[in-house]
Amino acid sequence: MKKSLILLVILFSSCKYFDKKIPLEKDLLNKEINAINWTQVDEFPSIISCDSLTDKAQQKECFIQNLSQIIQLKLDTTRTAIVHPKQDTIQVQITVLADASMEFETQVNDSIHYNKAKIDSILKVRLVDFPTIKPAIKRGIPVKTQFILPVILRKE
Repeated sequence: MKKSLILLVILFSSCKYFDKKIPLEKDLLNKEINAINWTQVDEFPSIISCDSLTDKAQQKECFIQNLSQIIQLKLDTTRTAIVHPKQDTIQVQITVLADASMEFETQVNDSIHYNKAKIDSILKVRLVDFPTIKPAIKRGIPVKTQFILPVILRKE
């Protein structure tokens, strides 16, 4: 009798552990989505020569420096200087897509007037055949990233 009474007490007192509500899948998903910082990537785009670096900040800096150097070498500064002879630097928005392709577009500064279409066409023709670029990664998935680099137009 004592054993069955103890068993009943344990059984009834343990029921409170089974009363917990299971969160809905939708609520869990919303909580997870709200916890993600959508303005930052887990891994910045990379170029092969920067893969050996382990520090994320150094990898990012290496990628930007290498990309800047490649862009500077590929642009024929004489042509861009002809399009806008008074300007020595333009801002170029670089988009690295999830498929590792890249797009380039000049950023318009309202105080400086130049032919954006001509400069964009020069960028499109000159900025091809880059080394292999790895796209940025967010939660294990390749994603699109954008950043702006200054491109110096050297006058000769």
